[in-house]
Amino acid sequence: MTATSRAHSFNAAAAQYAANRPSYPPALFDAVEELAGRPLAGARVADVGAGTGIATALLRERGAEVIAVEPGAGMAAQLRRTLPDVPIVRGDGNALPLADASRDLITYAQSWHWTDTGRSVPEALRVLRPGGALAVWWNTTAFDVPWIAAQAERVAAHSGVTSTPHVGPDDSRAARLAGLSGLRVTRRHVRWSRVVSLDTHLANVTSHSAFLVLGESGTQAFLADERDRLRELFPDERVEETYLVDLLVAARP
Repeated sequence: MTATSRAHSFNAAAAQYAANRPSYPPALFDAVEELAGRPLAGARVADVGAGTGIATALLRERGAEVIAVEPGAGMAAQLRRTLPDVPIVRGDGNALPLADASRDLITYAQSWHWTDTGRSVPEALRVLRPGGALAVWWNTTAFDVPWIAAQAERVAAHSGVTSTPHVGPDDSRAARLAGLSGLRVTRRHVRWSRVVSLDTHLANVTSHSAFLVLGESGTQAFLADERDRLRELFPDERVEETYLVDLLVAARP
């Protein structure tokens, strides 16, 4: 299964994605402001790979003037339903449909790994204004929580994906971004958690591309076993998910 096929798999599951994927904590956006050197309020922001608009909505709540860039028809349609007054353009980070020097901040929430960085970095630099910044982040797996680490191993074994972009900070990301952009790149980790129902947790797990490409039968086989395991750990069926947001900010002089 190619990376392109996995990326497009989200379009058929946009509603599941919107309903069950985790959001991001306020401390993340505090860190973005600090590392970018400017407040989000009043900033002209492009949220690229916006998906269903999880980060788009939070950026707008902080007072940013946001335009969403999303390549997928299903995800874009869900975003329009959720945020009807947010401008959205179809496109991706490899060829941004935005004017030169038109944005103060470009963000990639959980989507930078789907781009060809040899193309997406120059595109970001083209679109950023002097003094602007590129911010990319991922909700990564908190492997120091034993049950979460064990579940990640089961997911990898079942799906056949041994290394996925959302499971743990990748120490090479900052170096790659700095090398391609020539900019100073700053990294910050933000730990947070949420408590959700067991159903929501399982729907979140299976909304990732590794499961979406397996189809219904492959997913249901995993869910049946996983539900039994988690009920032993969480008899009230309230699951605390812990995340470590891996944030990289490249600030342009």
